Amino acid sequence: MRERNGFSYQFGPFQLDAKDRMLLREGEYVPLAPKVFETLLALVEHRGRIVDKEELLKEIWPNTFVEEVSLAKNVSTLRKALDDTHPPRYIETIPKRGYRFVAEVRPVVDGRGPDPDSANPVPGSGPLRGHLRRTRLWWAGSLLAVTLAGLVWWSLRVGHFPNPNAPSPKTIPVTSYPGHESQAAFSPDSARIAFVWDRAPKDTPHIYVKVSGKETPLQLTSGPGSDSKPAWSPDGKLIWFLRTSADQRVWYQIPAPGGPVRKLAEVSPYFDLGSGNSPYAAPDGNSLAIVDKNSPGDPASIFLLSLRTLELRKVTAPPAGTTGDYYPAFSPDGRKLAFARAVSFSATDLYVMALSDGKPKRLTFDGVTIEGLAWTADGRDIVFSSRRGDSVNALWRIAAAGGEPERLGAVGKDVSSPAISVRGGRLAYTQSLDDMNIWRFDLDATGQVASKAQVIASTFRDSDPDYAPDGARIAFVSGRSGGFGIWVSNADGSDPHLLFDGGAHVTGSPRWSPDGRWIAFDTRSNNQGKPGDPDIYLVSAGGGAARRVTAEGGGVAPSWSHDGRWIYFGSTRTGRMEIWKTPRAGGAAMQITRQGGFEAFESADGQYLYYLKGRTTPGIWRVPTGGGEETLVTIRNQAGLWRYWRIAGDRIYYATAAPPSGPRLEFLDLRSRQVHDVLKMERASELTIPGLAVSPDGMHILCAQYDQSGSDIMMVDHFR
Repeated sequence: MRERNGFSYQFGPFQLDAKDRMLLREGEYVPLAPKVFETLLALVEHRGRIVDKEELLKEIWPNTFVEEVSLAKNVSTLRKALDDTHPPRYIETIPKRGYRFVAEVRPVVDGRGPDPDSANPVPGSGPLRGHLRRTRLWWAGSLLAVTLAGLVWWSLRVGHFPNPNAPSPKTIPVTSYPGHESQAAFSPDSARIAFVWDRAPKDTPHIYVKVSGKETPLQLTSGPGSDSKPAWSPDGKLIWFLRTSADQRVWYQIPAPGGPVRKLAEVSPYFDLGSGNSPYAAPDGNSLAIVDKNSPGDPASIFLLSLRTLELRKVTAPPAGTTGDYYPAFSPDGRKLAFARAVSFSATDLYVMALSDGKPKRLTFDGVTIEGLAWTADGRDIVFSSRRGDSVNALWRIAAAGGEPERLGAVGKDVSSPAISVRGGRLAYTQSLDDMNIWRFDLDATGQVASKAQVIASTFRDSDPDYAPDGARIAFVSGRSGGFGIWVSNADGSDPHLLFDGGAHVTGSPRWSPDGRWIAFDTRSNNQGKPGDPDIYLVSAGGGAARRVTAEGGGVAPSWSHDGRWIYFGSTRTGRMEIWKTPRAGGAAMQITRQGGFEAFESADGQYLYYLKGRTTPGIWRVPTGGGEETLVTIRNQAGLWRYWRIAGDRIYYATAAPPSGPRLEFLDLRSRQVHDVLKMERASELTIPGLAVSPDGMHILCAQYDQSGSDIMMVDHFR
């Protein structure tokens, strides 16, 4: 039935490649889950006619019973990916029957379509034809001159002319399994790829190896610990990896075909920034470049681990007060290290350092998140994942000697962990398929969920919800503006409008003032397009210019005092993250906590401040608002481990981390000290960002959660 013999289909700005199972928009890859792709392909192949739901279900899920809601979800996801409007431009819903693809579709065989000149000959003759011929010759000559100039520039840059007969780069999926596949690493012969795979949200990530041409991968590691960051030995016989448990981070090696693991080094169990990977194994196979700390208060640094003596030697020295250095990557000749240096959690730049002198050179200056990097095979350039100019990551290329980064146009957005084969010619990366939206859960009189509804959704991440004091509006963070934006909508999600655009710099944690007139938030943008430390800003709920509240020392995660006079925030200005407060109208900040503090909310009566000690540190604490004894309130089921928590009257709502059932939402009644279950969090959430809000009347809960969660490994063949 399906036209799979080399066909692709063009409609609007899209090209649907049936053979390689890809959707492109103006040449850029659009990520789709496998069954979502199957749905689009089926509709396009049956274009122009109504396709019954039953027919689609049998075609997309053969020999499997699936309810119609799965098909409806696929179509909804497609409409977001295609930016379909009402009335529909692509997919029309036929009530009680099915769907019809209504756009004009042009089949293309092997990338070739009809010759536009032969299909549409130039009309007329004589002077008009001669003029058109001369015009074409002029344009052809100009194009030739530009092409020659480009070839000269290329030859000066890379030392040779490009091969005109070289195959064009082609993007193909390496994996398309359920769950998350990430952190690809090429074997020295490029025939195998090691990667991390967690099959489902409740599964533990382990290392797998996929052989080119074979679909089923080999599971290399197992056990209760989470395995990550695979790298190959130069002879392809070993794979090194990091295993993380609740209180340990240990580097191991394992034979590439499988076998017993060997412990190499135990490193500090402190929080490791980012989830990307980089080629940290030295080309000579004698050492690994890994991230470690000498003490909890130190910034993370790059250490060389000798594989002969198992001794660690520190090679980078990030400034005190910064987050530190991550993603070390050896140059192909082993003489240099590239790495990312993070000033704060989300302000990162790329550096390169000759190991002979230990002096790092800064390559980028925009201070945005980096998630993985790799050297090109010739050692001239570095490819890295960055959020430059956007709210999601893309791949960029920069000369190792310095210069302006260039975006890789053949790769889509929301990508990380680039890897380049040793002999060149292949680029692999992780393609995220996540879609986070905000849902409302309506509670009954007993505090149990009575109904639920999606209230804020887009094809970008929507998170950080906060109810206005009257419950009529919601402030939230969204990437729908192309960057990190503070938005406000009605309580049902209607009429969203942008209040502040932080661009590529992380902006979040919007919090309404008690009178509903102001919204406090944190941002790494100083509103002039320059990166910096995070600061607390205020913006009118009705719109207007934002005003910075925090002075030198910055701040994150703001909240208000019950009377609106003070703004609480977390800051590292003493060398450790603590809770501070500053007058809303301006003035000197006052330190509240002395033993660590990150995010806080004041009680309704203003007597106590409830707070977390860290982004991933379990336990909810409290301290008198004027300062004093700091006491633990609850650590039940690791309450407070994540930023999904809120104070609502006499209740503390929080997400648990209790295995094996997974995260649940509970509340602690501060008067009776009893804990009540609210709901099971069935969908995955990004629990290191704020994702929970409670309405003023306590009858509604907002949760940011992934409606679609997963990632695949993609590969660009014939990469140059």
